[in-house]
Amino acid sequence: MRSAPRSGAEGLGALRVKKPPERLYGRQHGHALRPRQVRLLAETLPRLRFDPAAPLAGLGGFEAIAFEIGFGGGEHALAEITAHPETALIACEVYANGLASLLGRLVPEGGEASAPLPANLRIWGDDARIALRAMPAASLCRVFLLFPDPWPKARHAKRRFVHPENLPLVARALRPGGEWRIATDDPTYQAWVGEVLAGQRFFAPATPMTTRPPDWTPTRYEAKALAAGRTPLYWSLQRV
Repeated sequence: MRSAPRSGAEGLGALRVKKPPERLYGRQHGHALRPRQVRLLAETLPRLRFDPAAPLAGLGGFEAIAFEIGFGGGEHALAEITAHPETALIACEVYANGLASLLGRLVPEGGEASAPLPANLRIWGDDARIALRAMPAASLCRVFLLFPDPWPKARHAKRRFVHPENLPLVARALRPGGEWRIATDDPTYQAWVGEVLAGQRFFAPATPMTTRPPDWTPTRYEAKALAAGRTPLYWSLQRV
């Protein structure tokens, strides 16, 4: 499965893996959407949709902008915009049920088209890499990648977001000193993150933590991992 590194992986040492495909592999649909969820996607989502053709439009006035890759059910995203009203968050998720879950937490029944929405939130319902490429360089203060799909099989390594080809993409969007938070409870992914990070120069070396830092918002995926007896690892990577 190994091939020569591409130009985007420059500075990543001897780690050689296939280039990530320009397509989504993550699940986009689950169980059939209920009428309320359909309304949320049709009426609420367009009011919050991030437009990569006009990056950061409508997000002026905030001290900083953060970016979440795969927000799941939206609990972390909601907690972040509530705890940090001075920071705007662009939250990415391709799973329709997850999108509806977050939107349902934001507006009451019947308010899908008219209820007030948080000014410091935008949602992107497609591949996070598209939005990252549209970002002006050094525009983000923080990036979150919390308990992503581990794609544990070796032949699926190219599907993992922590990938030699994606590190320059994240690094370009982060401002100097900006932070990339990564958390996973999957042993294969933990080893993989360590291997990828060992051969790069975009982020300062960081030892993973076995306990969630106090200023990190917990997630339900973390709770499931701990309940099952798994030990998550947490990386706080600083852009150099």
